[in-house]
Amino acid sequence: MDQLFNLHTLIEIILGISLSAASGFRVFVPLLALSTAAVVGHIDLPTSFDWIESPQAFAVFAVACALEIAGYYIPWFDHLLDVAATPAAILAGTVVTASLAPDMNPLVQWTLAVVAGGGTAGITKGLMNLVRATSTATSGGLANPVVATVELGAAIVLSVLALTLPVIAGIVVIALLVFAISKLLQFFSRLKLRQDSVDDLPQ
Repeated sequence: MDQLFNLHTLIEIILGISLSAASGFRVFVPLLALSTAAVVGHIDLPTSFDWIESPQAFAVFAVACALEIAGYYIPWFDHLLDVAATPAAILAGTVVTASLAPDMNPLVQWTLAVVAGGGTAGITKGLMNLVRATSTATSGGLANPVVATVELGAAIVLSVLALTLPVIAGIVVIALLVFAISKLLQFFSRLKLRQDSVDDLPQ
C-alpha cells in the first residue's frame, strides 16, 4: 500500500512539474488543459482548487489562451508579452504544481510548488526568452512567428503528454531542463566575460 501511495504521489508531482514546464512556453495552455481535464473528470483536484474546474475559470483560461497565442504573432508586441509572461509563468507553474500535489502539510506543498513548479516554469521561460532575443537580433524579428509556433506546439504537446503519459513527460522535462540550464549558464558566462573585457579597457 505504501509503495502504491508513493508511486501515486510521485506521478502527481511529475504531472505538476511537467505542466509547469509547459507554462514556460505558454502560460495559459497548461492551465486550460488542466481545467479541461478536471471538467471531464480525467483528474480530481483537491477541494481548495475546485475553482480551476468551474465554468467561469474554464472560460477565462480559454479566452486568455487565445489572446496569448494571438499576441505572440504581433511584431514587437511579443517582447512586451515576454516581460509580463515571465512572472506569470512562474505563478502558473506554482499554482499547477500545488493543485496536483497530494495532500500534505501546506508548508511542504507550497514549498514544493514554488521551488519545483515555479522554478521549472521559470527555467523554460528563461530559455525561450533567450531564444526570442536571439531570433530578434539575427532576423530583426522576422523569425519570431516561427519561434512562437514552436513554443505553442511545445506547450500543447507537453500539456497533453503530461495528462496522458506523465512518466514520459517527466523524462522529456528532465532533458529539457538539463538543456535549458546549460544554455542559460553559457549565456550568463559569455555575458560576464564581455563585462570583464569592458572593465579591463583603459579608462
